Amino acid sequence: MTTVSQDSSGLASAAPATPANLPLRKRPIDILFIVVFSLFIVTCVISDAIPTLGIPQAEHSPNLLAQWNWWYSHQWDPLYEHPPLWLRFITGTSAFLYLPFYVLLVVCLAKGINGIQLFAVIYATMIISLTAIPIFGVEFFGPEGQRTPNPAMFLLYNGPYVLFPLLLLIRMRKPLPFTRRF
Repeated sequence: MTTVSQDSSGLASAAPATPANLPLRKRPIDILFIVVFSLFIVTCVISDAIPTLGIPQAEHSPNLLAQWNWWYSHQWDPLYEHPPLWLRFITGTSAFLYLPFYVLLVVCLAKGINGIQLFAVIYATMIISLTAIPIFGVEFFGPEGQRTPNPAMFLLYNGPYVLFPLLLLIRMRKPLPFTRRF
């Protein structure tokens, strides 16, 4: 499809028209992303805000979210149970930077706002390089007492936080991502 417009000399010229966005129902991957990143909003509040704010994770904490975090970390994630300062910076980035981005991303995915593309690429790159590499590195190769005792359960809980940003990065690889199915 092309549109005809006049240039400064008054001559008509043909310019390619921007293709229309597909409706959400024709973009099933975006529906999946909406569900997953909506869940990430919830988990940011439940798991990332607690260590960032310095709330102790304990079995009998008066804070229910701290109890839930203790239950998870006590069984599968000793690094998270007693987070070092560097990890609190990472959880803080998630709780206070990624969380508002998730809200914006979900809206843009639902409405097909192509302007989210650059921000999605930046986010996915940050998650993979600044979050996944150091945390997974310590969880699998770090010192005793910080490594996960159960790698399968750790990956079950934490794998989606790397997998879906990677898929989002692939989804946003070309301009006008909402004009195509994937």
